[in-house]
Amino acid sequence: MKEKNDFFDQVYQVVRLIPKGRVTSYGAIAKYLGAAKSSRVVGYAMNASHEMEDVPAHRVVNRNGLLTGKMHFKTPDTMETSLEAEGIKVKNDQIQNFKEVFWDPMEELEI
Repeated sequence: MKEKNDFFDQVYQVVRLIPKGRVTSYGAIAKYLGAAKSSRVVGYAMNASHEMEDVPAHRVVNRNGLLTGKMHFKTPDTMETSLEAEGIKVKNDQIQNFKEVFWDPMEELEI
């Protein structure tokens, strides 16, 4: 079980670096961490992080900009409200300017 916790910690380290007003995807985080096929595990890490105030899980969405993790927040509107408070436009659970606000850790962070 230690390996899973280590991977979750690595995910949280990356998520903490996502700037306000930007989002990334589960897959982009997995790829950055060298586990490209582990986007679902990144999702599990996000689900486990909602009690951690220093992990901005609302900034992690699916590869199409959909708020697929919204049901894991305190209310179904928490994720959208948090994103909109940072200037991100959301309509029908989808980020409207996804390509413009997408933050790719492979490009933004040193490997």
